Amino acid sequence: MTPVSVVILTFNSEATIGATLQSLAGLTHDVHVVDSGSTDATHDIVAASGAQLVHHPFENYGSQRNWAIAHLPLRHEWQLHLDADERLTPELKAEIAAVLGAPVDPAISGFYVPRLVHFHEKPLRHGGMYPIYHMRLFRTGKGHCEARKYDQHFFVEGGTRNLAHPMIDDIRLTLTEWTARHNRWADAEVDEILNPGGDGVIQAGSGDPVAEKRRARGWYYRAPLFLRAFLLFFYRYVVKLGFLDGKEGLIFYVLQTLWFRFLIDAKLYERRKAMARK
Repeated sequence: MTPVSVVILTFNSEATIGATLQSLAGLTHDVHVVDSGSTDATHDIVAASGAQLVHHPFENYGSQRNWAIAHLPLRHEWQLHLDADERLTPELKAEIAAVLGAPVDPAISGFYVPRLVHFHEKPLRHGGMYPIYHMRLFRTGKGHCEARKYDQHFFVEGGTRNLAHPMIDDIRLTLTEWTARHNRWADAEVDEILNPGGDGVIQAGSGDPVAEKRRARGWYYRAPLFLRAFLLFFYRYVVKLGFLDGKEGLIFYVLQTLWFRFLIDAKLYERRKAMARK
């Protein structure tokens, strides 16, 4: 077994949690699932896998992840954090086992993992969607999650490296549920824009892959309200060849880079008008 403890967040995740847990087979016996009130078969699937199940009320992703880091009885020096719709590829599992199976440079505190999105079973390899690197594997005591209302990421104290093989982000939510969640996330993004972050927020320009993405988003937010959503869609779908990802890609890019971003602008416009009237 590899000296790594795995933490997975769940909520009504019966469609994907089985594959997530199965992808960890042979890697480690120290797997912890933090559930925030599932009413489907998630608990049964987790129990059958032998993973440790704990319950904790959900406030936001950052708070849930930091609670897990602070309170779970993690046995190993290294932690791997996943969502319930993410799974390891066999190549990534072998790479983690090889990297942690040998002494790791003490100056290295964490590893960035590339993410490959599967949207309704279609891998999205274009549109700037792959590879996108996320800090998910880090030394115990060295990593935390940002205190943000939306778009929270892990960060570490110390040096980092990139792993070569991807994890799969397997989006299988119905479009009804997917758009409902994005409606809530649009509110959270507007809150974050009007009242920026808390402690531990990754700063744009710091060299972190997330920071570089946020620097690009800074340029996005300097573009005209409403128009920028259409420009982003054109950039991802045409310039970055998102159209090569087929019908599922068309649905994803329209909803994710046009509808969602336009909705954020509309809610931001609405909120600012309300604030101006006070």
